[in-house]
Amino acid sequence: MKILILGAHGKIAQIVEARLTKEVPNLEQTLFLRHASRMEHSAKTQTTVIEGSADNPADLAKVLPGSDIVYANLAGDTIETEAKVVTTAMKQAGVKRLIWISTLGIYDEVPGNYGKWNHQMLDGGYLETYAAAAKIVEESGLDYTIIRPAWLSNKEEIDYELTEKGTPFKGTEVSRASVADLIVNLISDPALHIGSSLGVDKPGTAGDKPEWYR
Repeated sequence: MKILILGAHGKIAQIVEARLTKEVPNLEQTLFLRHASRMEHSAKTQTTVIEGSADNPADLAKVLPGSDIVYANLAGDTIETEAKVVTTAMKQAGVKRLIWISTLGIYDEVPGNYGKWNHQMLDGGYLETYAAAAKIVEESGLDYTIIRPAWLSNKEEIDYELTEKGTPFKGTEVSRASVADLIVNLISDPALHIGSSLGVDKPGTAGDKPEWYR
């Protein structure tokens, strides 16, 4: 199996990459990022590091053919453009399976004071841009899974629950290790959660805001 990881230098992506190397046999990883020098450590693993931009169709056309899964760990102001370019390039290359990282709040699914706080913290068009990107993925015709994490911590724990699109978001936080665990599970069993948009949070963390902001 061949997996293409877009935005491979991200913190969650690096956890995923390390776990895949240890846990998933016969897996070829292509790590795609803007500055390949950041991933020099990966030369010691069974990976290929490619420099490029996810909003550049020509760059994607070089790396997509032959891939079985695309895991897009992208972020920033260009996320909507990247969603258009990535989904179009995948269809042109005949690659169907996409794991797409988004954020909580894109469907106004976060209730109560936490939802209000989240909107305030992610003001300035952030949620609208991520919502637009998610809509592009959902309407792409690809076998997608969208992941909407709660506010992220660096706690070394795997403890999470999932909520589907159309149901209220629950907890206020989740560890990066937990989100990485979900992604590793999806890569290990690509048939899981196809067509789903999953909220991810740590059980028992409901409140007005994450613990470290209280």
